[in-house]
Amino acid sequence: MKREYHKWFSPSLGRDMELLIFGHAGYPAVVFPTSCGRFYEFEDRHMVSTVQDKLEHGHLQLFCVDSVDSESWYNRDVPPRWRIARQVQYEQYIMNEVVPLVRQQNQYSGLGAIGTSFGGYHALNAALRHPDIFTAMLSMSGSFDPSNFLRGYYDDDCYFNIPMHYLPNISDSWYLDRYRRNNYILATGVHDQCWNDNERMAQIFRNKSIPCRLDVWGDNTGHDWPWWQRMLQTYL
Repeated sequence: MKREYHKWFSPSLGRDMELLIFGHAGYPAVVFPTSCGRFYEFEDRHMVSTVQDKLEHGHLQLFCVDSVDSESWYNRDVPPRWRIARQVQYEQYIMNEVVPLVRQQNQYSGLGAIGTSFGGYHALNAALRHPDIFTAMLSMSGSFDPSNFLRGYYDDDCYFNIPMHYLPNISDSWYLDRYRRNNYILATGVHDQCWNDNERMAQIFRNKSIPCRLDVWGDNTGHDWPWWQRMLQTYL
């Protein structure tokens, strides 16, 4: 299986950023780590080996990015305005630096966004904000309303980075037409603390007539890597 390590100074974030690429061809997907997670998390947690066959045979290519959650949503040492500003810069890094790398490496027309836990938030937010770029999204045990990190602070950047807030109000046909052509999967479990978030998010999709698959796994499925490995095998 092809494995590539990349590191460069990010103009968007003003610091070095690292990522790993797995596979050589096939459907490309950007993988977001869990809360404050690192770019090597998917490999360390045996998620990559779970889909190794698809990677080796050129059916799938994963671009595992780093997070800046400890500098944004989880940074309690700075005012909330700086937290959301850092999130905006992170999105610029993804769209202006990572996506061009994906296109350089892979000419497949579609692009997926994948995430577990808080990475599910990043995957969904990227997919909803850029439905012309991200044409599919898989969230496993995602959490989609980070407004509690803002301690009551709220502005347009906050609003437009909280899917549960902005999606209900979108009426622009440019977005809705693309949403309705794309593929969205929300996977959770009966013992997942984020089950309610997934039910609420799926209901918003239904209210907007946007196709979205919500799967609530039984068999004591909770919020942890063994279940996410099974989910990844199932959906990819």
